[in-house]
Amino acid sequence: MADVPKEGRLTRFLDFTQLMDMASESVGGKILFATDDFFAPAENLIKSDSPCFKEHEYTEFGKWMDGWETRRKRIPGHDWCVLRLGIQGVIRGFDVDVSYFTGDYAPRMSIQAANLEEDKLPEIPERGVRTGAAATPEEFDAIAELKSDDWSYLVPMTELKPGNPASGHNYFLVSSQQRWTHIRLNIFPDGGIARLRVLGTGQKDWTATDPKEHADLVAITFGGVCVGFSNAKFGHPNNIIGVGGAKSMADGWETARRLDRPPILENDDNGILLVPGCEWAVFRLAHPGVITRIEIDTKYFKGNAPDSCKVDGCVLTTQEEEDMIKQKWILPAHKWKPLLPVTKLSPNQSHLFDSLTLELQDVITHARLTIVPDGGVSRLRLWGFPSSICLLRPREKPMMKFSVGFKANP
Repeated sequence: MADVPKEGRLTRFLDFTQLMDMASESVGGKILFATDDFFAPAENLIKSDSPCFKEHEYTEFGKWMDGWETRRKRIPGHDWCVLRLGIQGVIRGFDVDVSYFTGDYAPRMSIQAANLEEDKLPEIPERGVRTGAAATPEEFDAIAELKSDDWSYLVPMTELKPGNPASGHNYFLVSSQQRWTHIRLNIFPDGGIARLRVLGTGQKDWTATDPKEHADLVAITFGGVCVGFSNAKFGHPNNIIGVGGAKSMADGWETARRLDRPPILENDDNGILLVPGCEWAVFRLAHPGVITRIEIDTKYFKGNAPDSCKVDGCVLTTQEEEDMIKQKWILPAHKWKPLLPVTKLSPNQSHLFDSLTLELQDVITHARLTIVPDGGVSRLRLWGFPSSICLLRPREKPMMKFSVGFKANP
């Protein structure tokens, strides 16, 4: 068994930049095991929405709580759970949220992690409905094969601070550069936690990838990320490079209506709206490469899809990217290469286009999606082939620009 770490201290509040919740149920995160789920099941930890409180609601086991809450322990030991990350990669930080657990929050916790090969994992029993239950001997035997006691500590045993929803967040910065697939959350000795946010970036093993195989080079699961945008009133652009298809409009990028729209709208000869403004989002690819096909999906955006769009690409080093972020992406026009010319879009429809670089074989590191004049997009896929050229060095620490949370509120 690994040495028990000394108690640590809370990290000050951090604005984690360009990061996603790798554990969220919305990206495929899954609870594999929990020692106890008496008052509320561990699955609540990875809900994508914020916790809520229902003052007068009770279950047959006690007060209804929107989080993971174990019974008051009367046997030796402490409670813990294991979850599989939906996005596997580098973890930059954690948000341990104990909102509404004012008198029964877990007083201490620690977090361990492992990088496990999927095809070598033991069969873990499905959990089913867990409220009022504790782990069975068979479940303990199955999870023991993972040897989670020996996993690496990313956060040592640390006291948690309770609070209302505005102050119930406990943030922890992680300096590890390793790739992780699984998390073990320990609480000491028992109690409740509302949400666990595992903040980081996806990471794909490109050395094990067939260079002749098409890949979505902007996918967030592989490490793609939004590094700048003009407007995100109703949804962050990171949503559109997310896992699977969109589940609703809330799962896309949607801007506010532009106030510079003309009082009376007109089209040009090609049916494109004649309007002065646009909105944009810039993405760093998961790996430099050649884009051959572009997929733009406006599903669910029936009355608020953009009129048209275009996609451009460029090559930037890490330093150039950092400079562009400071300058709010005022990039010289000659830097951008057209991948998709101005193209009419339809509401609630998936569009597939050939990239202009198909024959030129231009390698890019960044892509910019421009929509006219405003509106919403549910998904962006940039299909292509990774290149051996790589100008982006690994970051030693996350930059701090965007705040935690990836869906802007209306």
